[in-house]
Amino acid sequence: MEFNKDIVLLAKENSFFRKVLATGNHSQIVLMSIPPGGEIGEEIHTVDQTLVFVDGTGEAILSGVKSPVGRNHLVLVPSGTKHNFVNIGATDLKLYTVYAPPQHEPGTVHKTKAEADASEEHYS
Repeated sequence: MEFNKDIVLLAKENSFFRKVLATGNHSQIVLMSIPPGGEIGEEIHTVDQTLVFVDGTGEAILSGVKSPVGRNHLVLVPSGTKHNFVNIGATDLKLYTVYAPPQHEPGTVHKTKAEADASEEHYS
């Protein structure tokens, strides 16, 4: 699937916890919005994940090590790395992420983290 759009604008306008935008043979583009006090949730993937933050203030926790994230930060999470991202700011933490290979079913939309946790689907 070809994709050529203003990803920063799309990420800033997104209000859903997770929204899959495009899925290729070897990668996938996903928008995320984490509310104040919210988190992605601690997880370990069998895929590589690159996250780019476009708005808000957060904290990355990679293999137990905390570091700040915010606008213009890029974080690479290699497969097998225990990780979480927490919104520590007063506004939504907005980001887009690229999974390689794809992690979610094409077209997946989870309005909230609770909805995402209930589905627990993974694409392969």
